[in-house]
Amino acid sequence: MSRTTPTRTAEKYPEPDRAALDALIDSVLVGHVAFVVDGGPVVIPTAIARDGDTLLLHGSTGSKWMRLLATGVQVSMAITRLDALVVARSAFESSMVYRSGVLFGSCSAVEGEEKVTALDLITEALIPGRVAEVRGHRVKELAATLVLRLAIDEWTLKVSENEPEDEADDVAGEAWAGTVPLAAGYGAPIPASDLRAGIPVPPSVRGLEGHSPV
Repeated sequence: MSRTTPTRTAEKYPEPDRAALDALIDSVLVGHVAFVVDGGPVVIPTAIARDGDTLLLHGSTGSKWMRLLATGVQVSMAITRLDALVVARSAFESSMVYRSGVLFGSCSAVEGEEKVTALDLITEALIPGRVAEVRGHRVKELAATLVLRLAIDEWTLKVSENEPEDEADDVAGEAWAGTVPLAAGYGAPIPASDLRAGIPVPPSVRGLEGHSPV
């Protein structure tokens, strides 16, 4: 059996839909990458961005786990977007509205001009429009940063969008049931304590206010 084949709740696994997976990846900022170190499992949260058919992640060249991933060891990456809580008439039937994806494969290092492009893409994924507002990467900064690609080849997508599924005797009872949407958004920008007077909030940062990162 393939590791992308569901073993239960098959109704929550739609037919493979890359467009739906891409939309999920593009709607989140953080993924959790899992791998084995010295015979034991490790999970690391990290910022992610999609570049076509690959997933980008980055970190310090001094990071032991980033250097390990660059060697091509097997990894899995979990990505989740929570949209609402499902409040059923019983605790047992209560659940969540969510989309989650798990990718499998191995990473490879990004080098040269492709590395600069990848870092700019990651910045734009986090703060759209920011690259045009800041200076370019310094040589020492590029040397201190490791960028990795994970091909989106082997993956699974799980979607849960159900309403409460209470039993008939619970439906006949007095308990409330329904869904509670999750609303999140960036607040007003807080300037750095050492920001010089007269420097306005740039358009890229202004554009984040009220926007949901998830």
